[in-house]
Amino acid sequence: MFTDESSCNSYNYGDAAYWDARYVQDAEMGNFDWYQRYSDLRPFVRMYIPSSSSRVLMIGCGNALMSEDMVKDGYEDIVNIDISSIVIDMMRRKCKYISQLKYMQMDVRDMSFFPDESFDSIIDKGTLDSLMCGNDAPISAAQMLGEVSRLLKPGGIYMMITYGDPNIRMPHLNRPAYNWQIVLYVIPRPGFEKTNGSSSLMRSPLEPVQLTVEGMIPPNFVMDDPDSHFIYVCKKMDETELSSLLSYSFNANLS
Repeated sequence: MFTDESSCNSYNYGDAAYWDARYVQDAEMGNFDWYQRYSDLRPFVRMYIPSSSSRVLMIGCGNALMSEDMVKDGYEDIVNIDISSIVIDMMRRKCKYISQLKYMQMDVRDMSFFPDESFDSIIDKGTLDSLMCGNDAPISAAQMLGEVSRLLKPGGIYMMITYGDPNIRMPHLNRPAYNWQIVLYVIPRPGFEKTNGSSSLMRSPLEPVQLTVEGMIPPNFVMDDPDSHFIYVCKKMDETELSSLLSYSFNANLS
């Protein structure tokens, strides 16, 4: 199956006990943002979540500053969940005077506390990655993504920031049951600069990758940073979009 064995170590990142212990151990180290800071992600967030009144779910929030930075940028309603009760207690105390933020202990594989179609947008920075390094990774991924799809309103956006390239992410994301249109972006690591010997200009991270029919990166695509991060923007199609897609597929099969 599609796991991340080459990027994982012996820790079970899908286990609450691991994260509780880690947040206790790292309590003095302050906030930590996985992969990218909000300043780097802001153009994508503003492009796909333009309304400041959108109801946003931040899954696997940890102690990152992302949600606080989004509030500073005008967003008004962000629900943050994490499997670790330790970090949720920490963030509740830290952000108790920020009314736009709510913190709840919850496992992304079971978010039944929320009714269907509860959120306009869901943001994931490394949470699926963590599950893919845990036990029963394919099952955990399917449980989480099924819940994400259920919670999104039609037309809603699931934005995933990950180290996982399409070879190991698309088989999980590109399933008919989710009804997602997927756009992929490649973004260099923070602070990355091309070597002096490179003459080509860096491509804009805001330029989407033209994927193959199978949803993969074309063989001739060259990443400026070989250790780039990937941003998958998954839009949950509404009934009109689904009908158009089915009609197009039907006509294509007839021709």
